[in-house]
Amino acid sequence: MAVLVNGLTCKSPSLVQASDFSISGLHMVGNTSNAVGSKVTPVTAAQLPGLNTLGISLVRIDYAPWGINPPHTHPRASEILTILEGSLEVGFVTSNPENRLISKVLQKGDVFVFPVGLVHFQRNAGKMNAVAIAALSSQNPGVIPIANAVFGSNPDISNDILVRAFQVDKNVVGSIQSKF
Repeated sequence: MAVLVNGLTCKSPSLVQASDFSISGLHMVGNTSNAVGSKVTPVTAAQLPGLNTLGISLVRIDYAPWGINPPHTHPRASEILTILEGSLEVGFVTSNPENRLISKVLQKGDVFVFPVGLVHFQRNAGKMNAVAIAALSSQNPGVIPIANAVFGSNPDISNDILVRAFQVDKNVVGSIQSKF
């Protein structure tokens, strides 16, 4: 009988192997030829079973020149980002009512922290590719891309709600929804 922990199968200790605690391939460049110009390669408990219950995970993020990791949030984790190559403009927005943007341009070797649950982003600030590694304080941090959640929900959020929330014409809302 399989035992589930955090929704994932927990192996019997007698069946555990080194491969449950090791993964290869983070040296591989991610494909950034997409609408946002970035590629996130996750290493969570879904990819690396040995992370289950450890409360940690990480991602590699590749950025094309001027590529972005769009505004998003992690509902179950804080994030610490380290720049390996290039330079990134990074930032997060504090909670209501201030909604203050905290941002900085980082260079190779710089580190920045995004507190749990806050909307944050990164943008390649240079003309060359950039690479970062981010560690997260959960084996399953979750990710909620803001634009996808609002304009790409299934079923759609009612247009009249989005028109009023964003104070734009219904055609603008329809145009944005068609991209998701």
